[in-house]
Amino acid sequence: MAAHHWILSFACDDRPGIVHAISGAIVSCGGNITESQQFASSTGRFFMRLQVQADAPRIDFERQLGPVVDHFDMQWQLDDVGRPLRTLVLGSTAKHCVSDLLFRQREGQLEIDVPLLLANHETLQPIAAFYGIPFEHRSVTDEASKRAMEARILEVVESEDIELVVLARYMQILSQDLCEALAGKAINIHHSFLPGFKGANPYRQAHDRGVKLIGATAHFVTSDLDEGPIIEQDVVRVDHSQTTRQLQQIGQDVESRTLTRAVRWFAQHRVLADGDRTVIFR
Repeated sequence: MAAHHWILSFACDDRPGIVHAISGAIVSCGGNITESQQFASSTGRFFMRLQVQADAPRIDFERQLGPVVDHFDMQWQLDDVGRPLRTLVLGSTAKHCVSDLLFRQREGQLEIDVPLLLANHETLQPIAAFYGIPFEHRSVTDEASKRAMEARILEVVESEDIELVVLARYMQILSQDLCEALAGKAINIHHSFLPGFKGANPYRQAHDRGVKLIGATAHFVTSDLDEGPIIEQDVVRVDHSQTTRQLQQIGQDVESRTLTRAVRWFAQHRVLADGDRTVIFR
């Protein structure tokens, strides 16, 4: 039997013997650890991510891990290295984040499988067509249409076995019920001007105020708007010579890069929740 390559990630209360026990279980089924990262948090939790090559089939591997998982009361996940994560992309009119995600997915740089691009405007339809991704448009103009869109999101999550929802500049505030339904598997991106520069044209406000830094934050979606656990942040220095349009282009670039990194790490099971924070095994 050819060796299988697994990703094993877990979290549990920190105590002696965890690494020894998990390593022993892996060795007992002939596994070879090819990558290992661990972190003991100030919250008292222990986090670990391993990549393991083993000849044993999944059922045997899980059987060896079972007693260790039970003894340490682990929250754990076992997956194939490189398996594309089933991902629903939500968009509105902004093209940069959607384009970057779909380009990198097509080029094999991002381990996601996108069965649908769902948007509340038709602007993104040509991009979806170019990349061969099914596209669906549903207008959101009032509370009733918003509820219908959210019901459709949950329907797609269920019918398409969605493991990750990416808000690629989806300009709608999700209800608390939807946030709770997608807890831990929905990622959003926003620019660094919040909460200072709100509204439709934050880059003009930033230009008028002479900002020197433009950045972006990718985070988990929660009912607290733009305040979910942070996955990734990036920043670029700018100066007085840039126009409003140039600032916007710089901002879009940093948003795309930041969101793509967050999605890549999530798809590779490198993102583990630690209360209001995240542990990122890069």
